[in-house]
Amino acid sequence: MKKRIWGFAFFCFTAMAFAGPSQAASFSPFMTLKGNTSAPIGHVNFCRNNPGECNKSFSVDQAIRLTPENWAQLISINSHVNQSIKPVTDQELYSTEELWTYPGAAGDCEDYALLKRRLLSNAGWPETALLITVVKEANGNGHAVLTVRTDRGDLILDNQDPRILPWDQTPYHYVKRQAALHPSAWTAIVDAR
Repeated sequence: MKKRIWGFAFFCFTAMAFAGPSQAASFSPFMTLKGNTSAPIGHVNFCRNNPGECNKSFSVDQAIRLTPENWAQLISINSHVNQSIKPVTDQELYSTEELWTYPGAAGDCEDYALLKRRLLSNAGWPETALLITVVKEANGNGHAVLTVRTDRGDLILDNQDPRILPWDQTPYHYVKRQAALHPSAWTAIVDAR
């Protein structure tokens, strides 16, 4: 049954991504980027504590070619992390406002995103396709998600929603994300929706 649902979801996503011009007028599968911007302080400190994660650069900007097999892997890893980690704020867990780290049994939004990024990278997904992204929720609060760049558009892995959605079908206002070729740098996002 799971395989049938995944197949149907993949079919629906593929149909949306390749819709004709009249159907796709309101669908923007890729985020529009504006240029360099400041990194979140939590990420700056994460890079200071984990230089091997950030002090590198890539010469080839690779998105992932989405197939039924890696779509299933994406669903599996997203579900595994969302179900394995208890949502707890940094204040509750570490007595500090903002601490980006790999979670143990508990963590907050950026910890989920970091772990998903690591697991997908370890599974062979290109790091340039896996970008931590900062958004604003409808109430104005900051939130972090993982953007997965595919040949069919930018997908969002979120600890607050079990579904994997195209970026423009989420309830967030997109602010910035990691630069694909330089993981310590950040790029502003134009979200005119």
